Amino acid sequence: MAKSMQPYRCGVCGYIYEPGRGEPGQKIPPGTAFEELPADYTCPVCGAGPRSFLLLAVRTGRYLCVACGYIYDPERGEPKRGIAAGTAFRDLPESYICPVCGVYAKVGKQAFIAID
Repeated sequence: MAKSMQPYRCGVCGYIYEPGRGEPGQKIPPGTAFEELPADYTCPVCGAGPRSFLLLAVRTGRYLCVACGYIYDPERGEPKRGIAAGTAFRDLPESYICPVCGVYAKVGKQAFIAID
């Protein structure tokens, strides 16, 4: 089976496993493809097993801040912060901070996951 660095969505609760983020709560490091997850992996939200996950087919490039729920949309960008419309999340600087909760807690790119 070929490794896929694409995100997978839990069919039970909608949680998205993002390979680039890994699963810190289950000690799964960033960069772990879905196919490389341990056999006993379970969804951190509902506890469903890996058979409940489906590959996300179409990606819009939108990312969700897991700390506050803010959604970065590349179509919109963040013009007030100097980020032009059409800027992909991966092209944001590593120093990028969430415009909502980052004001209080300096929440950066590592707290964002692809949502679709």
